[in-house]
Amino acid sequence: MSAREEILRRVREATAGVEAPTRPALADSGPVSVDLFADRVADYRAVVERCTTDQLPERVAAAVEGRVVVPAGLGVEVADAIDDDQLTAAELDRIDTVVTEARVGIAETGTIVLDHGPGQGRRALTLVPDRHVCIVRADQVVADVQDALALLDHARPLTWISGPSATSDIELDRVEGVHGPRNLHVLLVED
Repeated sequence: MSAREEILRRVREATAGVEAPTRPALADSGPVSVDLFADRVADYRAVVERCTTDQLPERVAAAVEGRVVVPAGLGVEVADAIDDDQLTAAELDRIDTVVTEARVGIAETGTIVLDHGPGQGRRALTLVPDRHVCIVRADQVVADVQDALALLDHARPLTWISGPSATSDIELDRVEGVHGPRNLHVLLVED
């Protein structure tokens, strides 16, 4: 038996017969969840803009800066954008903005999840450029992490985004952009 299997066996034994705790429900998983999602994303110092599908191309155009890259399958046209054809890390480093779509948004935590399917691009594409413009549709917003997990394919790579990349040093001085984009611009599409 491997060490991993032994640890899992012990955990199973220790938790046998223990009931899972109940979780408090959000007040409503309709518009309130979308409002909560927008508030929580903004709390992370991200820009949140609400728009309709008709307004989306115009809002994307206003949100991008400099050289822009887009993944295959993006559902909106971005003028003068470079299509990601497996750009190298050095090539991505010269890109200012990436535009992607999201797989799901989580209201309770203000988290966006990408599973890197069509319109979302590969992981490097979403982490190297300094600005990430992410399109989240209102019908993709779920109440909490448990609801999000039910929608995700755990065999796919997942990127969980809670605001722009940030960290703090020992003196709690916030530094942005160390582990990913310094700027997150979320376009919340409501129709």
